[in-house]
Amino acid sequence: MLGTAAALAGECLSAPAEADVPVPYDWSAAPPMEHKSGFIEWMVRNRGEDAAFLSQRWGRFRQAVANRDLWDERDKRAFLLTPREEFVTESNRGRAYEPRAFGIGYGVTISDPHLVARMTSALNVVRGDKALEIGTGSGYQAAYLANLTDKVWSIEVIKPLAERTRRLYDSLIERGYTEYKSITTKHADGYYGWEQEAPFDKVIVTCAIDHIPPPLLQQMTPNGIMVIPVGPPGAQHALKVTKLRAADGTISVARSDIYHGGRVSFVPFTKLEGDLIRGTHSRD
Repeated sequence: MLGTAAALAGECLSAPAEADVPVPYDWSAAPPMEHKSGFIEWMVRNRGEDAAFLSQRWGRFRQAVANRDLWDERDKRAFLLTPREEFVTESNRGRAYEPRAFGIGYGVTISDPHLVARMTSALNVVRGDKALEIGTGSGYQAAYLANLTDKVWSIEVIKPLAERTRRLYDSLIERGYTEYKSITTKHADGYYGWEQEAPFDKVIVTCAIDHIPPPLLQQMTPNGIMVIPVGPPGAQHALKVTKLRAADGTISVARSDIYHGGRVSFVPFTKLEGDLIRGTHSRD
């Protein structure tokens, strides 16, 4: 028999919804945010999604707003339009909107929705920004970004996971989630960024490290923003890192803690040597 980790690694992601997206994606359209009933009715009509999952998404949305994990209308819209249930494994589909991380196989997780919301809000992504994600994972984060900008790149170090998530995006695009056409993915070591596509306005790192990777800073635009978990295993700080350019052209870096000293926990930033993952990029 397969062990638990191996079985989870091979598990299919959640089964597709019964209906395809009935209305073409429209950047100017947003679901109602005042009342649950209006939100669900709009989403069923325009997105063809399941009312039970929409009810759960609405509840998590309201809690995220109350917690100040979401504060901008653009980020609220992106949260409400991203079907988290599509990115968890089938065994966790019914619990997709619980405020916790879930394993997705290969020793990695899909992060707590509150954490995803706050980190994304801190990025302040606007349409037209070039956004780079380090750690494609389940695909949920880049899907969320695709509702904020039409220029998203994402790197995954684990090859079979990168391939699985790319297949998921392609299947969702076929079902009408055409916003995911803006997501370009590749299997690589994210520590070195994506030089061919740089510079990036926004960078989000979804794995933990004890320092800020210099290549990622170098590939950011002046006044660009990175959000990254930095610190020892199991006790990182989610930092907002802004690359500032003064009037005289000098560059400096400003850092702030988006949880004001609170700790977060992410999987480690692993290192690719040839075709094999060997250790992490942390210096300690």
